[in-house]
Amino acid sequence: MSTVNQCDIPEELYYLVEKHVWARLEGDTVVVGLSDVAQNLAKTIISVSLKDPGRVVRKGKSVATVESGKWVGPVPSPVTGEIVEVNEALRSAPATLNADPYGSGWVARIRCEDWQADSADLLTGPEAVEAYRAFLDAEGIRCGE
Repeated sequence: MSTVNQCDIPEELYYLVEKHVWARLEGDTVVVGLSDVAQNLAKTIISVSLKDPGRVVRKGKSVATVESGKWVGPVPSPVTGEIVEVNEALRSAPATLNADPYGSGWVARIRCEDWQADSADLLTGPEAVEAYRAFLDAEGIRCGE
């Protein structure tokens, strides 16, 4: 795991950096969540509205809506496919997104139509870390502050 400006960026994940979401391929599904940067920018998350399993989402379209005291916005999907599972625990414990964004704070599992095509513009490894470094430095953002 890399840390940039006190924000955790696991190098094994894939990111849509400009949307602050991550993806992790697990077999034929992709686990999706908000990055540490996103949860830090949102501050304390107070509500999560999840899309229903069985719904097909296009890359860039919302799989959930997150609300904090200072922000309401979508969790865009980094891939196109069918939502096969959502993290129901977030309905009663939305702050899990703040506490563990890369673990128990995952948002949805999507059966991806074409991982090769969808992952082509996702960043991973040192490339993702450097993209986040550039964004955080440009915006003057430090996590945990």
